[in-house]
Amino acid sequence: MDPLQIGFGSAQAGMLGADIVVRPVLWINFIFTSANSSDWKIGEIEMRWSLAVMVLFAICIVVNMTPAAAKDTLAQNYSEHSWVFVNGYMDESRILQTQLGFNGQKMVLSTRGSGIATRTIDSQVYSDSSMDEASLTISADYDYKPYTPPLTQSDLKNALCAKNYQVGSVYSETYYIDKDLIKDTTIYQNDSMSIYQISSEIQGTAKIGQRVQKNANTVPSFTMSGTYMGYAKIISETLVGNTSVLTLPCP
Repeated sequence: MDPLQIGFGSAQAGMLGADIVVRPVLWINFIFTSANSSDWKIGEIEMRWSLAVMVLFAICIVVNMTPAAAKDTLAQNYSEHSWVFVNGYMDESRILQTQLGFNGQKMVLSTRGSGIATRTIDSQVYSDSSMDEASLTISADYDYKPYTPPLTQSDLKNALCAKNYQVGSVYSETYYIDKDLIKDTTIYQNDSMSIYQISSEIQGTAKIGQRVQKNANTVPSFTMSGTYMGYAKIISETLVGNTSVLTLPCP
């Protein structure tokens, strides 16, 4: 009796303008020397199993060669303008960076101590396919004077936290009010940008925190924390997102 031959043909799948071609890889010959129907049934079962295995093999090849979606690894853009006057104690820090590890631009600024301080900071990170930059400008006047905080904090407290998951920005402020607090905070968020505008005057303790990180594949382009005790006046504007420079807050 003639051999029964099963052939596996070729398949094409178009991906990203290229064709993946799976060539014939296997021919299976079933030779039956008996006219017994049970032999034909066994051969038919083996043939179906062989076809199923070959089809599964072809699918696995196509799936494994499918490219993963491109990851966005550019740091999130932001711009900050901040002015602070403190008569008491001040502890604040900033970290700016554009890439992971020992790559890109890195800047760290930290201030800690008691006395009278007046300082202005302008900082920004900008990243796109052809540019990767960070800048920081600080103008400050520090006069040392010992400060003794009150033994207990006031029970009167004011707190706010805002998050924009689409842009990757977080802003928080907490005030422990020993005597009084005058504040004017404006927050605007949408799917493309966040704007945080803060104007606060307090006798007590103020804690401010900000973080900008586009997604899990990027570094935090901006991390800031500040604690101000005694008398403090804080004015700050931060813009986060890939927007035109015409929308940047005024210095």
